Amino acid sequence: MFARFHLHRNYHTAHGRLICLQILFFLFIFTHLPNASAQCDTLPTHNKKLWALGIGIVPTASSYILLNELWYKDYPRTQMHSFNDNGEWLQMDKAGHAFSAYQLCKLYTSLYRWSSIDNPSSIMLGCASSMLYLTSIELLDGRSAQWGFSWGDMLANTSGNFLFFAQQKCWNEQRIALKFSYQPSVYAKENPELLGRNFQQRIIKDYNAQTYWASFNIHQFMASDAAFPRWLNLAIGYGATKMTTAKNVVDDVNNFQREREFYFSFDADLERVQWKKKWMRRTAKVLSFIKIPGPTLEIREGGNLKLHGLFF
Repeated sequence: MFARFHLHRNYHTAHGRLICLQILFFLFIFTHLPNASAQCDTLPTHNKKLWALGIGIVPTASSYILLNELWYKDYPRTQMHSFNDNGEWLQMDKAGHAFSAYQLCKLYTSLYRWSSIDNPSSIMLGCASSMLYLTSIELLDGRSAQWGFSWGDMLANTSGNFLFFAQQKCWNEQRIALKFSYQPSVYAKENPELLGRNFQQRIIKDYNAQTYWASFNIHQFMASDAAFPRWLNLAIGYGATKMTTAKNVVDDVNNFQREREFYFSFDADLERVQWKKKWMRRTAKVLSFIKIPGPTLEIREGGNLKLHGLFF
């Protein structure tokens, strides 16, 4: 039983790493594409569409094949079946799925827009590409005897997609962004095999150290001439702590009582800042999925309050 559970958690780590690599790939592509106001516009439309098709398909197909070859191939296959992991990690993994789906929607849609595909079609194609990619991974999981198709993961993936899609349809912009932040926790050392042995592993594995945010751009909900800064956001965060295993196993040694954490903080929408330099605009685009540190009110599940002068 423990072996199955342990392998299942490592799978989600591999899943998260592949998604992070794909997001970083797209960010790299966007920061190195020809200048959108000059060289990009000189390319024929059909060439740009071919670029978009290649940039979208190659990393998606490659990561899918890589995952199948390096992970699933060594485990027995079975008929499609489901696996209920909704009670694990206080749903932090589900928040991660929603975040990944949202970011992939944003990146795919930006790519299709760059290729001169019209805005409504870009939104539809972007959301469809994100959902197809994430669903294909869940289907691989569902055909493996070691794991199963997770309806909870699918719901989280769909939620992230829908948040992006609904905002584009209603407002033609993203007023509420899903973001990520990380700061080391003291609990990784209690189970380094599961939570990671170094920074590279822990930023993906250690859910105690992660926080997922819904960042609201307040100015966009106000009148266009409102004095509220265009770049200043208010963010609501969700995290969890004291988790050394996926499920709430009684720990007779440390007696950790896992808790949910809720945060209220300030954030910055770096893409709405009027940067003067091109490299600044590019850097802002790359960092747009990261929640900026700021004064934060923390509320623990038991009702305890804590004010942080600067929290990431």
